[in-house]
Amino acid sequence: MESVAMTQPSIGADATTLKETTLIYRQSRWTRLTHWLWAISLFFMLLSGLQIFNARPQLYIGKQSGFEYNNTVFAIGAENTTTGPRGYTEIFGHRFDTTGVLGWSGPAGQETSRAFPSWATIPSYYDLGTARVVHFFFAWILTATLVVWLVASLVNGHLRRDLAPRLDDLKRLPQDIIDHAKLRFHHTREYNTLQKMAYGGVLFVLLPLMIITGLAMSPSMNSVLPWLNEVLGGRQTARTIHFTVMLLLVGFFIIHMLMILAAGPINELRSIITGWYRTDPPAHDDKPAERSV
Repeated sequence: MESVAMTQPSIGADATTLKETTLIYRQSRWTRLTHWLWAISLFFMLLSGLQIFNARPQLYIGKQSGFEYNNTVFAIGAENTTTGPRGYTEIFGHRFDTTGVLGWSGPAGQETSRAFPSWATIPSYYDLGTARVVHFFFAWILTATLVVWLVASLVNGHLRRDLAPRLDDLKRLPQDIIDHAKLRFHHTREYNTLQKMAYGGVLFVLLPLMIITGLAMSPSMNSVLPWLNEVLGGRQTARTIHFTVMLLLVGFFIIHMLMILAAGPINELRSIITGWYRTDPPAHDDKPAERSV
């Protein structure tokens, strides 16, 4: 589909000065649809996944786990102390007091031993069966939409045109980092280098790794893909990788939201909802570029 570029005059701070702005069609319907389906799916997968984690709030490296093994790399729990029950989070043997948030939480006088608090899980009460149903349902939606997006992006050229990094992108990387550090953004048709790297990392590394490790943890998949567990170093290692990828995706989401707020939330939201994006005014001798989406 060919994008349509429109220029509109807008009144600046000086009422006698006209500033030319350009509105372009930046996001295709497939990109917008899959974006929101991913957002919804990842939200429910995150909160139901934390509920599932609460059933066994420890992570290990290797094929075995238990009291006789010393391969725990992460744990959330509670312990009795002289001042009463306290929650803790342990990372590579280093223990931190996280009472009230992780390990021991709840309304005053009704605290319970719980890895992640009730407000951060689906369902809010302990129900492992429901959490698994919700988690797997949205996991399959995520997988299906990722495949649909990949096919659509190959067909309409979005993948090659907008996400594949070029040599010029790598040359601009140092300046792009400086611009982001100074919160100086350029609103153009193309994604900048950091956007290409971030989106590419999520779409081609984190999400596929999340799906693969999820399959490796499923007992029913062992008969279909018996080699997958071996490649990942065992089910416990796959579970640890799965949890780590979740943390990276949460980190990406936080940074993504901060960049949207800094770059102009109205313009960014309009782009991902309607497809239309307002770019920086072009130079007088430049013509707005029209590109397919």
